[in-house]
Amino acid sequence: MATDNLTHLAAFAAVARHRSFRKAGAELALSTSAVSYAIRALEERLGVGLFHRTTRSVALTEAGQRLLERLQPALHQVHDALEEMNHFRAAPAGLLRINATRAAVQTQLGPRLARFLQAHPDVRIELAQDDGLVDIVAKGFDAGVRLHESVPEDMVAVPLGPPLRGLIVGAPSYVQRRGIPMHPHDLAQHECVRFRYASGHLYKWQFERDGQELDVDVPGRLTLGDQHTILQAVIDGLGLAYVLEDSARPFLDDGRLVAVLEDWSEPFPGFVLYYPRQRQMSSALRAFVDMVRDTTA
Repeated sequence: MATDNLTHLAAFAAVARHRSFRKAGAELALSTSAVSYAIRALEERLGVGLFHRTTRSVALTEAGQRLLERLQPALHQVHDALEEMNHFRAAPAGLLRINATRAAVQTQLGPRLARFLQAHPDVRIELAQDDGLVDIVAKGFDAGVRLHESVPEDMVAVPLGPPLRGLIVGAPSYVQRRGIPMHPHDLAQHECVRFRYASGHLYKWQFERDGQELDVDVPGRLTLGDQHTILQAVIDGLGLAYVLEDSARPFLDDGRLVAVLEDWSEPFPGFVLYYPRQRQMSSALRAFVDMVRDTTA
């Protein structure tokens, strides 16, 4: 296959993945105009339109979707073949793309990045912070970081930190105004700030005490999709929220938040680094996994 064809197909896959010519260019180290030229040349060669373009959005046409479905396995094979050559290098190299929740970046992943990059100067890391449930393979990431319970079964999961605990927190002013819930069922009488994943799934608050487990679909007029924004809403007195203790700890220590129902908050498995079981590991990912295992033990 001609080199131009491979370049154009790689540009097509990147635009399809990001739904953006600019972001595709950033991934491929090309200008936006070069990506646009590659797509236009591919469309002219094939005689069909591959994308619907507007000033605000980029979407695949039916033909573009079909091409992407047929093309992805072949591109994965090419990627794996090239990455396999890294095993012959003296040191890990290349781009490592990771998708992680913001809380994991703040508490577990972020502190490890500087150490890893200093140890491996030929590796580049692209880190996307996303609290949604992301298909890392479809989005072109090498690995993801999520709570263990959220990781698909066909992935390899490596513990990234210790067990975690969720807490129900509220501002002192809210608790003084509305009272302290003594049982999870009492939350039905409270304002709760809820969390919705990017996938649309609404998180049910989970409780456990003495072997008894409860999932509570709490009421609330405010639903958000970001833990940092939820914490700020709770600090502002808008209600109670279920958050990770590590994220809330600074605000608990300085008195801006108080915890309730602590006797219903049991530890659970924490964050894990996960990656596809069936794909060839790049040298950069292998080195990163080794670092995570060494620093977690």
